[in-house]
Amino acid sequence: MKYLRKKRVLLLLFIGFTAILFLSTNWMSWFYPIYYKDEIRKHSQTYNIDPFLVAAIIRVETNYKTGRESKKGALGLMQLMPDTANWALEKAKLPDVSLERLKQEPSANIELGTWYLRSLSRQFDGNRIAVIAAYNAGPGNVQRWLKQGAWDGTEEAVKSIPIGETRHYVQRVIYYYEQYTEIYSHF
Repeated sequence: MKYLRKKRVLLLLFIGFTAILFLSTNWMSWFYPIYYKDEIRKHSQTYNIDPFLVAAIIRVETNYKTGRESKKGALGLMQLMPDTANWALEKAKLPDVSLERLKQEPSANIELGTWYLRSLSRQFDGNRIAVIAAYNAGPGNVQRWLKQGAWDGTEEAVKSIPIGETRHYVQRVIYYYEQYTEIYSHF
């Protein structure tokens, strides 16, 4: 009988501790962490881009792991293709940034990636879903899909995106974007 009482007490203590832990902290952030918050915040403010969008793209592209290079040659946290990165570096006029720095340095990569997102946002009149698709498939492809009526650029019609990889990419970015905006009340 004493053994059962001890188990009940221990169980109640465990439940109480767990409840306090979950109620007093933002425990969902354990499953959806955002790294490089200062860099994301800084560059998002500079280029007037939603920081949760930047964070969601980084999460999908590399899960915040630096030094990544994809099979296709995309570089760094935000996985910028070398041609796109060179074009953006020329247009953004960022001093002292090279492709090697983009691959290794999170801040430089986040800055150029965020600048590129602003460029896409201007090109697609702020349509966040089209911007996400263009980040993955390229703005030319997305413009063509919109012009030909293959996709209307809305979230409701994401399943109409002609390229499966881009369709899946957009869905994943939207998912993480929604998680981040729900979990983190401010950034």
